[in-house]
Amino acid sequence: MQFRNRRHDEPEINLIPLIDVLLVILIFLMVTTTYARFSELQINLPEAQGDSPKEAPTQINVGVDEHGAYLVNQAPVAGGGDVGALVAALTTAAGAQKDPVIVISADAHATHQSVIRVMDAARRAGYPRVTFVTQSSAADQP
Repeated sequence: MQFRNRRHDEPEINLIPLIDVLLVILIFLMVTTTYARFSELQINLPEAQGDSPKEAPTQINVGVDEHGAYLVNQAPVAGGGDVGALVAALTTAAGAQKDPVIVISADAHATHQSVIRVMDAARRAGYPRVTFVTQSSAADQP
């Protein structure tokens, strides 16, 4: 047996592609990392004492169904859809309150005119604060 000196090539690792891959990974991490700093500032907010409302404003609930019938605080309004009857019912429901909030709960199929009558009656009675009750649809909820 003859042993020859075989020339063994030393394996070499080419570092240039490895450095390129590491630089790409480093750039990717730098771009995608969020640097959130929490403020370590101690803030003491000032305190104030305001006048609490003496009494909550009275709400007068006016219901309008799809046929144009009216309910003021769950009591039916006599006189049907007459604006004068609505003014009298609103004034009676308000009692001694000077500026109640008129809350209109109208059916989705109620006519526009029925709602306008309630708003007109509130204006004639001298109650400018009118609001509406709405309901979120199932499609709007997440």
